[in-house]
Amino acid sequence: MTDSNTLMIVNISMVLIAYLIGSISSAVIVCKMMRLADPRTHGSNNPGATNVLRLHGKKAALLTLTGDVFKGVLPLLIAHLIKAPEPVIALTGIVAFTGHLYPVFFSFQGGKGVATLIGVLLGLYWPLGLAFTGTWLLVAILFRYSSLSSLVASVLTPIYTAILLPSAWYIAGNSVMTIILIWRHRSNIKKLIAGTEDKIDTNKLKL
Repeated sequence: MTDSNTLMIVNISMVLIAYLIGSISSAVIVCKMMRLADPRTHGSNNPGATNVLRLHGKKAALLTLTGDVFKGVLPLLIAHLIKAPEPVIALTGIVAFTGHLYPVFFSFQGGKGVATLIGVLLGLYWPLGLAFTGTWLLVAILFRYSSLSSLVASVLTPIYTAILLPSAWYIAGNSVMTIILIWRHRSNIKKLIAGTEDKIDTNKLKL
């Protein structure tokens, strides 16, 4: 087998592994382990940290958030470790993110991808993850809408990428994830426009 064939197999394996890692639903696993109601069938029916927070409080939500971020970080760290080329690294991020949205292990019923996108950005280049998180927190403090915070931070992500990590592959990859995230939030956008979107319950965040 030639070196080029070996490299191709490694790159394809990397992308596949990224999808499988992304497909691990932290929300479902955490709720099952804690014997809590399945977030896919309660609340907003979204298996993500925000819905888990509304349903089950900050401990379960924090565990879910940590798991979703980590599964975005891990594939990117592996891709960097094996010195994958930029196109493969960018694709690895997209696929890990997509795995969260459409997890093969959970009937392709996944979350909206915010925490996993943060993980992907942290794994790609940590200042990008901090920029996204800082923007999310600022908008959340000002307006108390989780969905609005996610939308604003994601829209700004390609701009942050162009400034902090000016690679055409990374800008394109992060733009693709931004578009997908906005599409996944289409119901939230309608609620924001109608004024019916739920605000963040700050009481549930108190220690």
